[in-house]
Amino acid sequence: MTSRLVEQLGARHVAGATAVELADRIRALILDGRITVGERLPSERALAIELRRSRSTTTRVYGILEAGGFVSRVHGGGTRVALPHSDTVIPMVDDETMIDLSIASMDSTPGLYDATVRSLPRLATLRGTSGYSLQGLPELRDAVAERFSARGLPTDPEQIIITSGALNALNLILATLNRRGERALVEQPTFPHALEAIHRHGYRMLPTPVDHDGWDERHVTDTLLRGRPHIAYLIPDFHNPTAATLPESARDRIATAARNVGTRVIVDETTAELDIDRGWAPTPLAAFSPEVVTIGSMSKIAWGGLRIGWIRAERPLITRLLATRPSFELGTALLEQCIALELLQDMTALSSHIRTRLHDGRTAVAQGLAEVDGVDMPPTPGGLSAWIDLGAPISTTLSLAARARGLVVPPGPRFAMGGVLERRLRIPITLPPDRTALALERLRAAWDDVHTGDAPRPAELSHAAVI
Repeated sequence: MTSRLVEQLGARHVAGATAVELADRIRALILDGRITVGERLPSERALAIELRRSRSTTTRVYGILEAGGFVSRVHGGGTRVALPHSDTVIPMVDDETMIDLSIASMDSTPGLYDATVRSLPRLATLRGTSGYSLQGLPELRDAVAERFSARGLPTDPEQIIITSGALNALNLILATLNRRGERALVEQPTFPHALEAIHRHGYRMLPTPVDHDGWDERHVTDTLLRGRPHIAYLIPDFHNPTAATLPESARDRIATAARNVGTRVIVDETTAELDIDRGWAPTPLAAFSPEVVTIGSMSKIAWGGLRIGWIRAERPLITRLLATRPSFELGTALLEQCIALELLQDMTALSSHIRTRLHDGRTAVAQGLAEVDGVDMPPTPGGLSAWIDLGAPISTTLSLAARARGLVVPPGPRFAMGGVLERRLRIPITLPPDRTALALERLRAAWDDVHTGDAPRPAELSHAAVI
């Protein structure tokens, strides 16, 4: 059985790598969070067998990591992931001198403060209740249902559950549907925390490729028909991270194929409202099959600190979800629900703000990347990010070099399984233009470091990058 470390490394992608290069790759996995602090790694012998390398090579790999403080080794206790400790000041991700491109999210909408003030009288009327809201405030469920109906998916408020964000919604669905050991179809690349959640619930993942020009529809349907996965997780609108949109004809065929094999499709619409200039508005995928479950959130259209999400599903599944939910939470905070209701009542202003911010962010990214020879920025009609082609498999190397320059940017493999997508890099279009310009200056410096051979080696990096 392949270890999680080798799954993340991708054995084929490190074939022929030196011990130093292997140590760099493992360090990148730790810094990205793909391998977690405290996690036990394979023994030197087991790793050598999996990678088909000599025992002396894997011994040296772990020795390099231990010297940098990235693993700890105890006789009889194995090798475990660690983070370096040093008297030297180590730049952290939340250090104001660092720029963090690992979070593709805008700051709050200008209307958030006023919406908060307007929400207080509504909150005051709820003081006589228990304060627990298992399914969500009826008024907010009405507003979310109306939003779906306006987009071509007739929805009743009883088909809505209000959650504490979209990831919370996904975990509730997975906990309710869960069948450990079953297969799950996932896009590659996709939202990393969704991959982590699906893996944690015991699913075996079947990847299907997506790029900025869209999905391989035949691959999706063939994987559904042959693999017969229990669930499928898709982001059909302004896909994260590629910004692609699934055509309506493909939505129909994929929904039909999933229904025919009994696959429950989970559609993530967190990015569905992030339009800049796509030029058309697709029908929600759930309109093509009653078995599709949809999740959404306020985090990308209003503010990440507003932890409000929702689930839209048929009533029998809603009943099952509500039966599962009390096992880990008793509802969603009422103040946030009241604020979200105020914001949803003025979606025209909210959408205008989003479009302007994303347009300016996209322009700033394009201008910054124009100064980096050899990279290609594809069309980005909306969404959170640009899915950059680096022209060579150097994403992890560039990410490590960028940290030494005060820039946190996750490499392409962070959005996939098995160490693939080394040619790709996700650059958010959500930051203010001046912040983006500074970030891309640092990226250009890191790019030059990589191409001139001046990128930091492990001994330097251990004091320059830590999460």
